[in-house]
Amino acid sequence: MLKSHSKIIAAELTEGTGAGISLSQVPTGLQTGLDIWFSDLRKRAGPVIELRAHGLKSHQVDLRFGMYSKGTLELIAEAPEEDQLLARSLISSITPHAKITIHGQDIESWRVLDGTFRMSAQLRHQQSGNDAETVIKTSREVIVPMMAAMAELIGYDVNEPESLSGAMEGALTEILVGRRERNPRNRLLCLRLHGNSCKCCGTLPSMTYREAGGIIEVHHIQPLSDLQEPREYNPLLDLIPLCPNCHKAVHTRRPTPYSVSELQVIMGIND
Repeated sequence: MLKSHSKIIAAELTEGTGAGISLSQVPTGLQTGLDIWFSDLRKRAGPVIELRAHGLKSHQVDLRFGMYSKGTLELIAEAPEEDQLLARSLISSITPHAKITIHGQDIESWRVLDGTFRMSAQLRHQQSGNDAETVIKTSREVIVPMMAAMAELIGYDVNEPESLSGAMEGALTEILVGRRERNPRNRLLCLRLHGNSCKCCGTLPSMTYREAGGIIEVHHIQPLSDLQEPREYNPLLDLIPLCPNCHKAVHTRRPTPYSVSELQVIMGIND
């Protein structure tokens, strides 16, 4: 039963979104489903995801807004296009094995216009949908991107710098980039778009370090010093995964770090 995996699901979503998560059981026919929402919002005051079994080997995930979500929807309406882009990118990173439906809208250009917004996904597994392994897979591959997308639109800021002093000029500042680089949603999106191997030396930490295989870092490709004018943040082009050695190596040159291709030449990878 899904309710027996509540702690696992909450842990996966908290780690993946950087936000507090609450869950409650909800009857769905013969089985019990789960409602999932952000802890600092009342259940009826924001996005709610319902997770339930669909047959013996599938999970159905449905996102809706509570009936008292006016304030949350107003925040979403004010979200800049930069955050809209990131939210869409997160949804597009959902595993291609899931069938996604955004009611009445196209998946490439969707927007949350009002409380009637609905998003659904169905993911079929090879084994029982009640296994811990399949529940974790659905949480990581479907629910985390959905919740992270909503968190971007609402405007959750995670891991803020302790000090906000400094110049605030342009659309991309040291403060903004510092926050985004430490934002777990951006790490999530970077690894989903680029994979988990180092884009310089090709090391796959999960193979090299086994159970300690999460040793991969996210690198901001274009240094701030090179920005001549504000531009739109692009999560696909701005971030890249590097192993700790390569990440430190590119930053040995200051103020402009080595590019990945320059470091590859130094390492003889392109010979």
